[in-house]
Amino acid sequence: MTTLLHGSDTLTRDALTVLQPGFEGTTAPDWLLRRIGEGLSSVGLFGRNVAGPDQLARLTAQLRAEREDVLVAIDEEGGDVTRLEVNEGSSFPGNYALGRVDDVELTRAVARELGRRLVACGIDLNWAPSADVNSDAENPVIGVRSFGSDPDLVARHTVAYVDGLQGVGVAACTKHFPGHGDTNVDSHDALPRIDVDLATLHARELVPFRAAVAAGTKAVMSAHILLSALDTERPATLSPQILTGLLRQELGFDGLIVTDGVEMQAVAATYGIERGSVLAIAAGADAICVGGGLCDEGTVLRLRDALVTAVRAGELPEERLADAAARVRALAAWTQAHRARGAGSVPGAAVQEGTAPGADIGLVAARRALRITRGAEPHTPVTSAPFVASFTPVANFAVGDETPWGVAAELDRLLPGTASGSFGAEATVGSVLAAAGERRIVAVVRDLHRHPWMTAALDGLLSVRPDTVVVEMGLDEAEPRGALHIATHGAARVCGRAAAEAVVGTGV
Repeated sequence: MTTLLHGSDTLTRDALTVLQPGFEGTTAPDWLLRRIGEGLSSVGLFGRNVAGPDQLARLTAQLRAEREDVLVAIDEEGGDVTRLEVNEGSSFPGNYALGRVDDVELTRAVARELGRRLVACGIDLNWAPSADVNSDAENPVIGVRSFGSDPDLVARHTVAYVDGLQGVGVAACTKHFPGHGDTNVDSHDALPRIDVDLATLHARELVPFRAAVAAGTKAVMSAHILLSALDTERPATLSPQILTGLLRQELGFDGLIVTDGVEMQAVAATYGIERGSVLAIAAGADAICVGGGLCDEGTVLRLRDALVTAVRAGELPEERLADAAARVRALAAWTQAHRARGAGSVPGAAVQEGTAPGADIGLVAARRALRITRGAEPHTPVTSAPFVASFTPVANFAVGDETPWGVAAELDRLLPGTASGSFGAEATVGSVLAAAGERRIVAVVRDLHRHPWMTAALDGLLSVRPDTVVVEMGLDEAEPRGALHIATHGAARVCGRAAAEAVVGTGV
């Protein structure tokens, strides 16, 4: 049995320190404040915790009134995955749009402005950017969250994003190590397996992570994926070969390793969250993210007690837990120092003309990301209120289904009276035509190439109404269709606005 090096109070405090739990509500519950006072050093925020910037600033102030150096983390990627603007859609396009523009100064400016908004709300750790190389176009969970399928492109934009966030005092958490792009399984639901050799891993998946480590990313988030070339039994989050051997020793990363949510089925279904958390810390992780679906005091206490029990039973070296807690506190000290200096108000470095940071930088980026293709049929701009037919797939867990997307609201702003309807896998051409009547149709799709039902419905519609405008708001892997085809490369609110401008002719 491991000999305890310090008292049980310190051990319990260290166990609390390595947890990053979520919670319910837009104010901090009493149990959370009490645990912060006992040593809990981090809190994770999700869409359920956000009503607006003023409320969010009050919430983070409430947390820091209990403990000044508490780390407040959020999953704010911009684009399709937004928590700051969960109820209206993001003011910033996501990674795929930025990758398609391929202007690293634009990416840096977008990340800097997003970072400023996080700082203004009191948030200092962002579980972003995604550095996954989206090498499988059928990937159900990454997709437009990736900068693209080219490792070097992903690397340079990952570095720019890290620079933008950390330049204003927000710690970046580059994810999902060692790369979630070559999967066709969502780790929220099951355990993805990647069977590539080490040469491929180093030439593809690891390129952006090496660049992020060299650029000084303060944190890295692990992926719940089985990488058979390195570990045939445990997912990366629980693998010493991957977290300690590859990330710490080979890549030389010395910052905070955060797990993806331990309640995700890729870990929870096999190990349970308590055993999974112990194995993750033992493997080299420093912070346990939990709270996407589990967010109560009982969960926090079970994880705390599991870690303490594992140390006392000799299953988890106390030195490893103490080291993990020390890394959490070191990052908290870094963010606290930036807050003390007012880093969020410090102007960023000069950028190229047209990419200066500011409130509209997201819209600037979204407009630049559009790709517009004219079809064989003559196209005229839509000048009267159209009907927007949104072909809506099931959203993945990371994106969620509470955030609005599409072009209907933005088109209604430009063409008042715009009507709309949402159509799922049971959609028929007749149902769309009946809803549209005589109006011009704007068909909105998302990852058309992944959904045969969507392709069939759209092609049937175009055979009857060839003047239909098509807006693709996911990966633009399918052949362009329609009298006018607009690829936005993401479904953020600003992407919808840029597309609406193109529909009415101002962007064509």
